[in-house]
Amino acid sequence: MAELGAKERAKLPDSAFAYIDSAGRRRLPIHDEAHVRNALARFNRVMFDDEGARDRARGRLLRAAKRYGIVPVGFIEGQLRPKLPTGQLTLMFADVEGSSRHIAELDDRYGPLLSAVRRIERAAVRETGGFEVDARADEFFAVFEQASAAVASAVAIQRAMSRHAWPDGRDVRVRIGLHTGRPTPVSGGYQGISVNAAARLCSCGHGGQVLLSRGVRAAIGEEAYALRHLGSYRLRGIPDEHDIYQLVSAELLDEFPPLRI
Repeated sequence: MAELGAKERAKLPDSAFAYIDSAGRRRLPIHDEAHVRNALARFNRVMFDDEGARDRARGRLLRAAKRYGIVPVGFIEGQLRPKLPTGQLTLMFADVEGSSRHIAELDDRYGPLLSAVRRIERAAVRETGGFEVDARADEFFAVFEQASAAVASAVAIQRAMSRHAWPDGRDVRVRIGLHTGRPTPVSGGYQGISVNAAARLCSCGHGGQVLLSRGVRAAIGEEAYALRHLGSYRLRGIPDEHDIYQLVSAELLDEFPPLRI
């Protein structure tokens, strides 16, 4: 494939690209067969503004592939949504604290704020080898084959959130829950008590806080993470009590109100 220089790129119309981000950057050129094939291979490495932008880019790319007679075998399941792992996994749930307040105060500016949160979450998950499972409203779900990678991802998310310049100087935080278990794979995701436990654990926390279950603590073993035992609790809808730990790090906030049990 010939290198697409700046001058040649500038001459192409917007329709020659599968994706134009919120800053106006044109990504994934699809003006000829070689570039369409390249875009198919690179699609899953692009950081999209939100799921809507991702879906629109996918549609443009698939239409371009059809136009050039390219049959993207395995693309839908293999490139757009990589096969999710099975077995023992560490599940991460994250959600935006006070999202209703942000929506009320920002109105139509909340969408870009949520997109920025998503970019932070996805970058951290991708860099630590995790797999995004779902993102809806202000909730984000990912899984990791290694518990230590999940913890590293949670720290990276909280660090990036604290450093980001949010609209009107507001304090935007996410709470994160991590649980290790064996979720049941289903089409496009997982189900089972492990998923419920991770989601409930997240909902117990506060913005800026990372909560871990006993399963995560056992899975990370002697990894260099300091944990504070917050007690043993029965989570809503979960039959057994769970020991809950808070991740302690110089990079994280430390003092929080009691758990939201």
